[in-house]
Amino acid sequence: MSDSDAPRGGDTSAAGPFADREWRLIREESRPGPLNMALDEVAAETAARGGPRTVRVYRWEPSCLSMGYAQDPDTVDWAHCADIGVDVTRRQTGGGGIYHDHDGDISYSITAPAEELPGDLLDAYHLLCEPVLSAFRALGVDAGYADEERPPIYRPACYLRGLHPAHDVCADGGAGRKLSGNAQYRRDQSIIQHGSVTFEATPREHLAVFRDHGVSEGRFTERVGGITDYADATRADAVAAFEGALATWADAEEGEWTAAELARAEEIADEKYRSDDWVRERPGSR
Repeated sequence: MSDSDAPRGGDTSAAGPFADREWRLIREESRPGPLNMALDEVAAETAARGGPRTVRVYRWEPSCLSMGYAQDPDTVDWAHCADIGVDVTRRQTGGGGIYHDHDGDISYSITAPAEELPGDLLDAYHLLCEPVLSAFRALGVDAGYADEERPPIYRPACYLRGLHPAHDVCADGGAGRKLSGNAQYRRDQSIIQHGSVTFEATPREHLAVFRDHGVSEGRFTERVGGITDYADATRADAVAAFEGALATWADAEEGEWTAAELARAEEIADEKYRSDDWVRERPGSR
């Protein structure tokens, strides 16, 4: 990587085991939720065809609730989301719903050919989380996997589900509040891992997208924290740290979507992530 290609966030991680492959970094973009999800799929298609692997950071505009793959649509307060202009889509990954606040959330994804990554899901997950943990360290946030299992508070919300040492990233070396939700899914020839990082927790807004949740803002705050609770960093600082960690881990050069990829993403978004058949129906009832 030349000096001109160096990540803005600095050398925030070690290069990963696949840094000798072709990777591109797509710096943070603001797009609607359905298009963000479609672009993850497009990146996977590109990697499967022999194109570059992709690390990307993205923002949700407008704010969006991404439902887990099997989440019951009756847990969503559809009227509230419509009234305040919050998008709702459904992810390919499981778990609970995540409210991606336009300012409070930072999201990322990593896509690569399936044959290049460990076959064991947890091994691949931990490998691809390495730059995420590195970015937290660069910001001065002591983040690690949860130090013990903790019971769920409200299962329909990802950040309020039970915590597990295998996959939940928490503050205070794993002993504190949840900072990041990450998930992975496999296509025939590629793997997509994407995740949400809480820059600033917004308990009122987060809880309001769920119907009949019965959770107080105080209880939410006991479980969920953000970067702003642990570091004196601006959102731009945090984005730069995650871009830098991802780029260094992959030894990625800065890139962009092709016109064909953007057109394909619009097709996928229309067929799936903007479709009521996908968003409002549970798998098995579609």
